[in-house]
Amino acid sequence: MIYRVLALKYRPSIFEEVVGQKYIITALINSLKFKMLHHAYLFIGTRGVGKTTISRILAKALNCKKNKNNNIITTFPCNLCKTCIAINKDRLIDYIEIDAASNRGIENMTSLLNQAIYIPSFAKYKIYMIDEVHMLTIYAFNSMLKILENPPKHVKFILATTEPQKIPLTILSRCLQFHLKKISIKDIIKHIKYILKKEKIEFEESALLFLSKNSYGSMRDALSLVDQAIYFSKKKITLKIVQNMLGSLNNFYLIELLYALLIKNKKKIFSIISIINKFCISYDIVLQNFSSLIYTINLVQITSYINFEFLQYKKEIFFLASKFSKEEIHFFYQIVIHGREELSLAPDEQIGFSMILLRMLIFYPYTLNNIKNIFLKEFNFFKKNI
Repeated sequence: MIYRVLALKYRPSIFEEVVGQKYIITALINSLKFKMLHHAYLFIGTRGVGKTTISRILAKALNCKKNKNNNIITTFPCNLCKTCIAINKDRLIDYIEIDAASNRGIENMTSLLNQAIYIPSFAKYKIYMIDEVHMLTIYAFNSMLKILENPPKHVKFILATTEPQKIPLTILSRCLQFHLKKISIKDIIKHIKYILKKEKIEFEESALLFLSKNSYGSMRDALSLVDQAIYFSKKKITLKIVQNMLGSLNNFYLIELLYALLIKNKKKIFSIISIINKFCISYDIVLQNFSSLIYTINLVQITSYINFEFLQYKKEIFFLASKFSKEEIHFFYQIVIHGREELSLAPDEQIGFSMILLRMLIFYPYTLNNIKNIFLKEFNFFKKNI
């Protein structure tokens, strides 16, 4: 049997299956239900949030032939009639899906839109789906504008973009705009769990959390990472596997570093640095994770209303948050951020990383009152010499 990637195998085929876009789906269902149809829809959002998927479902809903009465528009495409099957397989002649990145010129757009005046061959509506529409040239947009001003009744436009600021206002003003949001970690984890259970693959909760965070709100990216994790693990997706797969470091070692700083244990600090070095991970990524951890500790210190449901090593982080002051955590954050900028200037990355930790160790007991006094002295000196 040929393996199908999860993003395609579990691609939503009806509105109810779309994850994380509740308000957009509700608006589209209501517009179909009450026959308040627009001639041009614009879906705006980052990669992998469902722009093309929703476009296809909308096209099926407009053209589904499960009802004999051709005037009836459904909110629940059957995926069984010839029209739905043809759209799913990219074979419907009246559903034209275009990639604007490779068909961006006026010649491409003009020849395409010249066909719009003709009635559909098979479906009720002729639908033009233009992906990454912001890539069109200004002349191509001008060519499109004319038909958007006076569209034939049998034509619908569905546009999708990641960069709406590049689309002329004359085009934007003629479209019904839907802003798709990034998908939450909670929704991504829930969907991945559903898929892995269907696929009968075991997993660790912490591994799914790690994958979801690294997808940055994109369901397609999340499922691509799950595909990759399956290749690595075969039987069970674990946190260790996905961290090795993505070249990342377990936060446990970074928490241990902060604890070693807390108790000023120099030997332990260099012992952990040696362990980290064995992983052969980019120290820039290590510092990126370190700054995220420090940020999380500061959040714990100053907020009581944020939900820390998906916080890994919660007990250890809350312990460190109680032991360091807020000012010290901010000071550490500044050292790490500036250390990332200086990393490329170090003789090698390990030395650069070690110097960042030594700086934190040296200045940690020196931070509060002493630094305040230094700033006061500098200010007074500056004031006297004006």
